[in-house]
Amino acid sequence: MTDISNSSNTSADQSPLETGAVNTILGHPRGLVILFFTEMWERFSYYGMRGLLILYLTQHFLFSDERSTVLYGAYTALVYVMTIIGGTLADRYLGSRKAVTFGAILLVLGHFGMAFEGNGSRQLMTYNGSDYQLTLDGRGGDANQIIVSGQGTSMISFSEGASNLLIAEPAVVGLPASIPTDSYSLRVETEAFYLNILYLSLALIIAGVGFLKANISTIVGSLYGFGDARRDSGFTIFYMGINMGAFLSSIFCGYLGIAYGWKYGFGLAGIGMLFGLLIFLKYQPWLEGKAEPPSDEKLREKVLGPINIEYMCYLTGLGIIIVSMLLVMNAHLVDESYVGLLGIIIFILLLGYAFVSCEGVERDRMLAGIYFILAQIPFWALFEQAGSSLNLFTDRLVDRTMLGMSVPAPVFQSLNAMFIVLFAPLLAWLWISLAKRNLNPSTPVKFAFGVFLAGLGFLSLVAGMKMSGDDGMTAVYFIFLIYWIHTMGELMVSPVGLSAVTKLAPPQAVGMTMGAWFLYSGLSNYLAGVIASTTGAETIGGQLADTAAAKATYAAVYSQVGYIAMAIAVVMLLISPIIKRMMHSA
Repeated sequence: MTDISNSSNTSADQSPLETGAVNTILGHPRGLVILFFTEMWERFSYYGMRGLLILYLTQHFLFSDERSTVLYGAYTALVYVMTIIGGTLADRYLGSRKAVTFGAILLVLGHFGMAFEGNGSRQLMTYNGSDYQLTLDGRGGDANQIIVSGQGTSMISFSEGASNLLIAEPAVVGLPASIPTDSYSLRVETEAFYLNILYLSLALIIAGVGFLKANISTIVGSLYGFGDARRDSGFTIFYMGINMGAFLSSIFCGYLGIAYGWKYGFGLAGIGMLFGLLIFLKYQPWLEGKAEPPSDEKLREKVLGPINIEYMCYLTGLGIIIVSMLLVMNAHLVDESYVGLLGIIIFILLLGYAFVSCEGVERDRMLAGIYFILAQIPFWALFEQAGSSLNLFTDRLVDRTMLGMSVPAPVFQSLNAMFIVLFAPLLAWLWISLAKRNLNPSTPVKFAFGVFLAGLGFLSLVAGMKMSGDDGMTAVYFIFLIYWIHTMGELMVSPVGLSAVTKLAPPQAVGMTMGAWFLYSGLSNYLAGVIASTTGAETIGGQLADTAAAKATYAAVYSQVGYIAMAIAVVMLLISPIIKRMMHSA
């Protein structure tokens, strides 16, 4: 039932809890409805594009696995880092409404930009002085490798160990049936214009998420007054919108992009974001002034000739786009040690603040908060393989046949959102039930379990790989299994992490600590890209040349990171009583 009341007679001295009863839909402020759908469509666009991105890089632009995964890691890292800038500008100057609007516009431009794909890169083989194109006859893991000559086209494959290129119909292309791989050379020709459109589009999305993501959550919180019992329920509804968008986009954008063309998958993501923008623009009055700038006068102040503070904020967004584009373009050239050094410097600064500016209980809690900021790194570094190396593995080395049809690899990324919707309520009920018996695990223990499950997920996948032999396809239910295990781990880390950090940080340092949380989330995503790059394999047209070698590499890397994560989790479990005491019941 919809209940929309007239608020014209509401007095100014009513409490937030009392005024929360007006202009409601299903008992919640009606502004929650537009925020639900805006964020649902934003996540639809983000996850729809993300599911296709790694395959687009390897098959359309013919990037190596190593370059593709590092670029992907840099992109997802910058998405997190730029929320710090977008959130700060909104808090101090723009207000959440203007920031979300600006971010949504950038996202629409970025996602539609991704649909301009061009003809893609061409991989050319030079043999006996002549050039032949090596490509695929489709998209995704079911596409066949083919060779194209002036005479015709033939499917190709590789001998064991990839020592020889085997041509199915040599007479059609005018070549021998078998060509040693050391007797020809390969090169890739790229359309620079469309490649730069890719980089610009990714930069627009990074800046757009930076302005929208943190600020739309802030608006949700502002809809409820202090002590409003509906607040947690409102965030739960909002969180469902996020997962609904992620679930639907992975299926529809993933299927369209593989089955009909990259531009259709990316285009659908853009249409979704456009819907979100239009909804937010049309129904902004439903927010009832809860997301306005702190000071309109401040926004109109001139800072550089005719440019006022508001336009300077938008120009800062342009700066984010330029910097992000340069970083994404050159991600494969950035020395990993520089990123690690940044993490160390921020860690030292946080420790310095804890020991210089805090005392007693406040210092203990700040140190506990720093622990949680760092403890998220091993989890996200493994969990975020989902969009990069695990996506490529699913595409190339998994039997994806279900109910008689081959399911495109990006579709499987919907499993995380589906499992969250199914199991988050059950886990919430479990914690409440355990708390009644005084058995509810502490936050440090839950974190340790989450990291352990991240490692366990990969070891379960490796077990499935071994069951299928050296070069056989892994059974698809192991992909269901790893996503389920990782989702259960996420539910032990993500919901409690931000909450713990905000409770443990001193009131005067909450913003700084939150910024550190997002920064290390970004660094975790970059580390995920570095880990994924170690799984890289030799490819022709984006498809594997040596299946057995690629499978062995995946098994070795996934086993190593799995055992390391589980060892870290054991250490975390051992020190959890110390961290719990440092929290002082916060």
